[in-house]
Amino acid sequence: MSHKPIRKAVFPVAGLGTRFLPATKAIPKEMLPIIDRPLIQYAVDEAIEAGIEQMIFVTGRGKSAIEDHFDMAYELEHTMSSRGKDMTILDGTHLKPGNCAYVRQQVPMGLGHAIWCARDIVGDEPFAIFLPDEFMHGKTGCMKQMVSAYKEKGGNLLSVLEIPEDQVSSYGVIDPGARDGTLTEVKGLVEKPAQKDAPSNLIISGRYILQPDVMRTLENQEAGSGGEIQLTDAMAKMIGSQAFHAVTFDGDRYDCGSKAGYLEANFALALQRDDLADDVRKFIKKYI
Repeated sequence: MSHKPIRKAVFPVAGLGTRFLPATKAIPKEMLPIIDRPLIQYAVDEAIEAGIEQMIFVTGRGKSAIEDHFDMAYELEHTMSSRGKDMTILDGTHLKPGNCAYVRQQVPMGLGHAIWCARDIVGDEPFAIFLPDEFMHGKTGCMKQMVSAYKEKGGNLLSVLEIPEDQVSSYGVIDPGARDGTLTEVKGLVEKPAQKDAPSNLIISGRYILQPDVMRTLENQEAGSGGEIQLTDAMAKMIGSQAFHAVTFDGDRYDCGSKAGYLEANFALALQRDDLADDVRKFIKKYI
């Protein structure tokens, strides 16, 4: 059975990044670098690897640096080229106008509302969602793994990771049904359950493939936790009427919305690079 291809991805990037102040007073948190590439670049590269054609950025005030990053930088590029510099370092930073769109979330009303702001561009087709500060790193990108599962199952998919049971109270957790390898049927979603009440230790991890029906659900969604319109609430309403599966990601996740997770991501990737690994090992030993 063939399913409509996943051609579009939504990147909700309107958040204020208050946990990284004062660094994020003038720079979007999505532009904070992991080594030498901003977080948003890794997410877009992951989308391109998965065959996604159009990137939809839901932005807010003060986020123009994201748009600039994916635009031409004539002065920089002309100077680099005339001096014989390696131009491949800028690969992936040019998104053509037809391959990207920018939408404003004018009021910070939650993740569900941010996704809903992209409804006109998404249209009536399934789409992917990337939360850029959930940095997913593997030999094969998380979204490519999910698109592969989507081609087989269709419906709606969530990326999940298995974590120690004593940590589940900090995350959204799935209520699992039948399992088939890395695929798990989703019977329900529970937000930050107590350990004793958690239906599993599989946490939702910042990547989604959803059918366009979620936009109609969000249209009439009432505010939930924190007084915001929650994407999890809208998905929970759809479970039972549409197929929902979870894909257990084969790779590593770094919570770059926290300072410790952001630092860990930098160290982990630096240790995988031939030009940095030896120096990083030396200074880690020095401070430890």
